[in-house]
Amino acid sequence: MPLDKNLFQLPPNKLLAALPASDYQRLVPHLKLVSLPLRQILYQAGEPITHVYFPDKSMVSIVTTMEDGSTAEVGIVSNEGMVGIPVILGDNTTTTTAFVQIAGAGMQMDADILRAEFNRGGAIQTLLLRYVQAVYSELAQGVACNRLHILEERLARWLLTVSDRLESEDFPLTQEFIAQMLGVRRSGVTVAASTLSRAGMLAYQRGKISILNREDLEATSCECYRVIQKEFARLLGKKPSNRAGKIF
Repeated sequence: MPLDKNLFQLPPNKLLAALPASDYQRLVPHLKLVSLPLRQILYQAGEPITHVYFPDKSMVSIVTTMEDGSTAEVGIVSNEGMVGIPVILGDNTTTTTAFVQIAGAGMQMDADILRAEFNRGGAIQTLLLRYVQAVYSELAQGVACNRLHILEERLARWLLTVSDRLESEDFPLTQEFIAQMLGVRRSGVTVAASTLSRAGMLAYQRGKISILNREDLEATSCECYRVIQKEFARLLGKKPSNRAGKIF
């Protein structure tokens, strides 16, 4: 991918942008702008994580795979965060797999270099630890959400989160893929999506989803969306923008 020097001056990834200028500039020589094509695996369960990624407009799914091959999404990462958290937590393997759900680009860094920078302490360590706490809160809230809330609420929450991370009301996702990520049958997603569509909240056509009425979709979503939104804003020091529901 051709190098855009502006990306290194004004990083599109919000986690990198939150670093003090001096800390970010120290990372610049070790950052590589790379394409992140659809379905690319960034790390595999049980295998060493050799690189970490700071996505831009792409989105990465963190999934758990069962023995029978079924999968469930346990997290998503876009321009608010980093793919490869285990490398700063004392290990470089994990039970999950990370793959690109929506194609785009991102900054790649050698895992050993990031680990060394993290171990120096200071602003980089503090920011990454706060990001880990935000992710932990999101995971914990997601477990409760999957247990206690109906599929329409969960689908609304998930679509709003994707919209926030991509900073767009339109994104390419199939119902089959959404079903895999939510850990439910495709027929259930079809019914839930049809309910939201008939209510005028979203449109779905040929693998593309468009949010038509964000206010109603937020009202339909369970409280988990707002809880996670506020926690990311609190921990990473970002205030909601004028666009309803957008964290960063």
